[in-house]
Amino acid sequence: MAQRKKFWSESDNVIVPWTWWGYQEAGDNREANRELKEISILADIGDKFDTPKPEKLVKQILSIATNPGDLVLDSFAGSGTTGAVAHKMERRWIMVELGEHCHTHIIPRLQKVIDGEDQGGISKAVNWQGGGGFRYYKVAPSLLEQDRWGRWVVNKDYNPEMLAEAICKLEGFTYAPSDTLFWQHGHSTETDFIYVTTQTLSLEQLQALADEVGQDRTLLVCCAAFRCKADQFPNLTLKKIPKMVLSRCEWGHDDYSLNVQNLPMLEREQLPEQDDLFADAGNGGDE
Repeated sequence: MAQRKKFWSESDNVIVPWTWWGYQEAGDNREANRELKEISILADIGDKFDTPKPEKLVKQILSIATNPGDLVLDSFAGSGTTGAVAHKMERRWIMVELGEHCHTHIIPRLQKVIDGEDQGGISKAVNWQGGGGFRYYKVAPSLLEQDRWGRWVVNKDYNPEMLAEAICKLEGFTYAPSDTLFWQHGHSTETDFIYVTTQTLSLEQLQALADEVGQDRTLLVCCAAFRCKADQFPNLTLKKIPKMVLSRCEWGHDDYSLNVQNLPMLEREQLPEQDDLFADAGNGGDE
């Protein structure tokens, strides 16, 4: 087998990663506990994790596996070390946390990172001075649930306004309920609208809707059920809510085509008070 010898001068002064990482390269748990304790004192929170990751270790991993601007995902955010290090290293990041750590650890920690007040960990090594921002939001409860007969119905946690807004987002409509027309919950164009209801619509109700919409406009009707042919009215598109939602669900997949777009923009001073559990951020993004 042919081998190629590469000299230091040809390698941009970068050492090829090796499998043994000592304290100097990766730190240890005592160092990680000290870093977290400093952050906890700054954020006025006292508890700590048993085995946090040192920032040096995460930096070593991200240096090998990513480049500035890459997206780093941490599905179990814990105390937020991965996001903090990724942020300081100019990586974009997403952290997911279903516990209260989002409020007690992650948000206070990332606020200090952004403000430049966190000068521990790798901050001095990367000359971190602060900057960037993050947004976070809560994963909503399931839109559907099964009744006692096993049929899929709209979750009772959703009031009519929440349901209309959720269906608008699911179908790609802008949620903009009309003050005068009960059937205008949103729009996709100036002449294409959406109406969301948990009712079972009769032929007479749909005929009245079709007449009011008129021939110059179209309406997507999302309801529990309807009693006519789906294509009976040329200006109405009829969809059953349980069926349309289930067709979008991704259960039992090896991977999921998560489409995280149009995240809510929150004011910075609102962040600690929001009851949100899913953290998303980027070094150069808006708060």
